[in-house]
Amino acid sequence: MIRFLSTLLLILFVASCSLNKKSSFWTKGEKISEEKQKLIKVLFQDEKVQETEFNPNLKINLKEKVVNNSFINNLNNNNGRINYNGKLKNISRFNFSKIDNFDQFEPPIIFSKNNVIFFDNKGSILKFDNSSKLIWKKNHYSKSEKKSKPILFFANNKDTLIVVDTIAKLYAMNIKTGELLWSKNNSAHFNSQVKVYKDKFFAIDSKNILRCYSIKDGTEIWNIKTETSLIKSVKKLSLLIKDNAVYFNNSIGDVSAVDIENGELLWLTPTHNTKVTGQSFFTKTSLLVGHNNSIYLSNDKSEFFSLDFKTGIINWQHEINSILTPTIVNNLIFTVTMKGFLVVIDSKQGNIIRKTDIFKQFKRKKRLKIKPIGFIMGSKNIYLTTNHGRLLVVDVALGKTISMLKIDNEKISRPFVLNQNLYIIKENSIIKLN
Repeated sequence: MIRFLSTLLLILFVASCSLNKKSSFWTKGEKISEEKQKLIKVLFQDEKVQETEFNPNLKINLKEKVVNNSFINNLNNNNGRINYNGKLKNISRFNFSKIDNFDQFEPPIIFSKNNVIFFDNKGSILKFDNSSKLIWKKNHYSKSEKKSKPILFFANNKDTLIVVDTIAKLYAMNIKTGELLWSKNNSAHFNSQVKVYKDKFFAIDSKNILRCYSIKDGTEIWNIKTETSLIKSVKKLSLLIKDNAVYFNNSIGDVSAVDIENGELLWLTPTHNTKVTGQSFFTKTSLLVGHNNSIYLSNDKSEFFSLDFKTGIINWQHEINSILTPTIVNNLIFTVTMKGFLVVIDSKQGNIIRKTDIFKQFKRKKRLKIKPIGFIMGSKNIYLTTNHGRLLVVDVALGKTISMLKIDNEKISRPFVLNQNLYIIKENSIIKLN
């Protein structure tokens, strides 16, 4: 408790610079005042947003054709609706050594021509074929670097695999052979997605600097720095690309747009809650999603935003508590709150049209411990994973949970889909379901 309060004091001091002798948080031998106790409570308590169902009987009809061969869209993060409605039968497992901090960084899978690419806790990169057979395993780290147990973030450009990591390295490999093409060092470690556009790739480091590199040799082309904070992001930062601009967030909640060619700042919009000093340092946000002329994102401070692509102006905002990446289908936005409510929003008007409780089957005591992790939208259902290792199947039209599958007892990743198979990452393996 003492360490906890000490950390709070430091943050408040730096953030507000108001802790002088006259306004000291508390004096020696003095109990914490009632007012200051309330402040601590506000800063660190879980959001207690009262959620209720809204239009629960409204049936959602999605007429848009689904994508037959799904993949993760490298530019806008939005998978849309995919042609998946499997039986969820366990087919195989890709095994590797246990990854530390797996639940914090939530690394994604890379799919390349029906192959699966991932990594282990020493930074070895593994390539599996569709039958879970290991094609190659390559490690391009020194002994000391391996001991640091780097977390890797991927992107691919045809046969080139781009890698950045949590120990400030960046490098490229040949996907076919695992051969190292080039390797560079950065002044700070990375904690973001990697995005590829033509002959460039982009990543954000822990100093909130967006960096643009050449895919050919890793040469830095430009960089742009945003606000610096003492507390680093507690969740992976996000990027998206549209109309010759790069859009990204930083560790304190700002969303920025920069010119893709020269890194010139086009606009910056603060989206964090400013009601309480220092609160933004602890904010977790969803990944950015682009659709038509808007960017969508949400956070765990009950703020869901729609921003204009060109100006950064906030189109509308809702009190929705979620850090899950939203998905847009037929101009409808789908997201899941941290308390287990499926929310459907009309993207054009910004109106919530339905809110349904998909955690109804859990008893209250257990429910308080369960958090959603991520989801994909199949042809008929939504497939949602939780922090206690369950996969929920939710009917899209009705917004009701129709079945639940136990994957593990621990946290699992969001689902990924390729060629009618669903993939879920654990800390030591990837599980493949049909």
